[in-house]
Amino acid sequence: MSSSGAVVFVVDDDPSMRRALSRLLKVSGRDVETFATPADFLARPAHVGAGCVVLDLKLPGLSGLEVQEALVSSARDLPIVFISGHGRVPAAVRAMKAGAIDFLTKPFQDADLLASVEKAIERSVSSLADRSDRQAIDTRLRLLTPREREVLPLVAEGLPNKKIAARLGTSLQTIKVHRARVMEKMEATSLADLVRMAGRGGIAS
Repeated sequence: MSSSGAVVFVVDDDPSMRRALSRLLKVSGRDVETFATPADFLARPAHVGAGCVVLDLKLPGLSGLEVQEALVSSARDLPIVFISGHGRVPAAVRAMKAGAIDFLTKPFQDADLLASVEKAIERSVSSLADRSDRQAIDTRLRLLTPREREVLPLVAEGLPNKKIAARLGTSLQTIKVHRARVMEKMEATSLADLVRMAGRGGIAS
């Protein structure tokens, strides 16, 4: 999954800061949306692609930390780069513990901000890819019959067909057929691939 098309959301009540950040990010090749208040940002429909938030700590209405909490509680998975006019250690610690990518104190270097944004977008891309993989695995698991769901964890455990047949009380030929269908429906390219998907799908032997 590519980071192209990722959007950087800038939330800062200072118009000059919003303009400066917007220019900087656009010059770096990023799509940017700016917001003067947390309410305006949170009222925006949830972004479905890759992206991140450059978020001021002190804002009218909700604080930056409260915006972070709102994003987490609504499952809007957007990594955050905090910016602040004051080096508040407790706030920075709280933000980082809650998953923020970075906490930059104004005035910060352009290069530092851009590096943090790139790191945040990389995190977003990785998270989206992970979610897509999980959804694909869940979709494939739903294609399996009840018997194939029984066979899958035993195959993933590394048991040979003969032992699986004995465990389930059926014929060797039947297990061979089920095993082939499991591999096909799960779109597994190898046993290792099937083991990975079984683990990600929560399938235990």
